[in-house]
Amino acid sequence: MDFKINLTESLNSCTTTTSKAAQNFSLPGEPSRMSYAGFIMPTLFGIICFLGITGNSLVICMVFKKSSPRSSVPDIFIISLSVVDLLFLLGMPFLIHQLLGNGAWHFGETMCTIITALDANSQFTSTYILTAMSIDRYLAIVYPFTATRFRKPLVAILVICTLWALSFLSITPVWLYAQLIPLPGGLLGCGIQLPDPQNAIYWYTLYQFFLLFAIPFILITMAYRRILHRMAKSSEALTGQRCTRSHKKVTCVAIAICLAFFICWAPYHMLQLLQLTIRHPSLAFNYAYNVAISLGYANSCVNPFIYILLGQTFRRRQVVSIRPAVAGEEGSQNRDKRAQGDCSKSGQPLLLLVPIAGR
Repeated sequence: MDFKINLTESLNSCTTTTSKAAQNFSLPGEPSRMSYAGFIMPTLFGIICFLGITGNSLVICMVFKKSSPRSSVPDIFIISLSVVDLLFLLGMPFLIHQLLGNGAWHFGETMCTIITALDANSQFTSTYILTAMSIDRYLAIVYPFTATRFRKPLVAILVICTLWALSFLSITPVWLYAQLIPLPGGLLGCGIQLPDPQNAIYWYTLYQFFLLFAIPFILITMAYRRILHRMAKSSEALTGQRCTRSHKKVTCVAIAICLAFFICWAPYHMLQLLQLTIRHPSLAFNYAYNVAISLGYANSCVNPFIYILLGQTFRRRQVVSIRPAVAGEEGSQNRDKRAQGDCSKSGQPLLLLVPIAGR
């Protein structure tokens, strides 16, 4: 995902950037850092990995198992976000092993490139998908009739594929410069070694900040500002009360996902900019940076909890999946279909966010 200059004095002769997790190895004479980077951070990463893989796998299974053959546009964005997070989380055990090994990498240069690429790609792709999802919400709420020509599942799939391609292009520095890097004590680490690092790291940090935070934040904020203004002003453009409620629920979940993303990643990007002005970071800065990394990685396991907390139908279908023989299930499903009938054509999710009829 993101990279930083190695500010350790012993590596000044070969300044590099490494993956966020890889940067937190401890060096001799730094027991205070070792307690966090060598124990607390791997433990946190392990919890994030377990919760994230479980939650995102559950989301994907629920959508595929309980949605109709023609998935809605919001469902497609939700599945895509879960797939991105799941791919990254499957590579997290390698990062945990590297932390436990004092920064050493034992899996070869090819795996170094793959895991570093998964790390970088997850945030680029997530950011692009969140921006596209916000634009989709903007079109659905502000231009509900004219947008129906574009808000179709096939179009959404094409958009997702394009965003993946754009993300792979955006992480070109990873493909070019991810490699094994000599560390103190004869160890080999995994990270990115940019050419002319003193200058390149400055531009690369700004490149990441604008593509991964500033520009998406502005676009998403503008979109939801218009959405909330439109929803507060009137709901006359929407066809029927049920669709109005469904639009609001989908929009609330989308806003919550975007807020969680920016809250988790804002501290990291702020510290990334701040470190460009710091020649010798203090112990407090190192701790703050480690906490920011952990908070950013935690975003990969947050979304499933948002779906469960804010998506009524997701909670209900989760119970139905566990207890498929519950009495009255068939009649309840028929009521759901009637409640969804007016909204499904307008691109609303058939699975997660439609209110349950008769409650």
